[in-house]
Amino acid sequence: MTAILITGANKGLGLETARQLVAAGHKVFLGSRDFDRGRRAAEEIGAVPVQLDVTDDASVTAAAETVAAAGGLDVLVNNAGIQAEMNAEGLPAGAADLTADMMQTTLDTNVVGAVRVLHAFLPLLQRSSAPVVVNVSSGLASLSGLSSPEFRAYHYPGVAYPTSKAALNMITIQFAKAFPGIRVNSVEPGFTKTDLNHNTGTQSVEEGARVIVGLALIGPDGPTGGYFDANGPLPW
Repeated sequence: MTAILITGANKGLGLETARQLVAAGHKVFLGSRDFDRGRRAAEEIGAVPVQLDVTDDASVTAAAETVAAAGGLDVLVNNAGIQAEMNAEGLPAGAADLTADMMQTTLDTNVVGAVRVLHAFLPLLQRSSAPVVVNVSSGLASLSGLSSPEFRAYHYPGVAYPTSKAALNMITIQFAKAFPGIRVNSVEPGFTKTDLNHNTGTQSVEEGARVIVGLALIGPDGPTGGYFDANGPLPW
């Protein structure tokens, strides 16, 4: 049985990814900043709740100790993320409206938080016979995409969120090179209906979670250091 930890998993893509992995027979640790919400979500799908705030050192350290005591970890899914750059109209704030606080808040969760979790759980992953890391990124992280007028999201105005996901992609590349025994990849789930985008996505969470699940379950011969969506590799 594969042991899998998913951060930010009490709702949205994280919860649906956990649901699909539990249904496939895997042991899933459902990480949630709010333990009560996480506990209720975990009970609903048969996962193991773990209090985990990616912005808090003590919380992440305690979560790693909990998972270690439960037998270890094979797969880490860095799913926790926020979009903190909304303007007064509830739309992504463009460059003219971007503040340092918006950028820092976004990076603290989406980038620094991911590194904090990776650092804490690397010792457990290195004990696994087939360790995997999946960093939940976004199509908005593609520099070649957002700089091309033909790209479907070319006119997306936000700065902080795409910047954070582009940085997460760099973390994927560098960790994959540093730890060749661990399969480390970024995934673009697609434009999914979640709270993050006020449920304006074009696909369901069930559809969006499938590609995350697929990368979480790759074997030792699977790809590493890549950036993928449901159709295959994406341009950086």
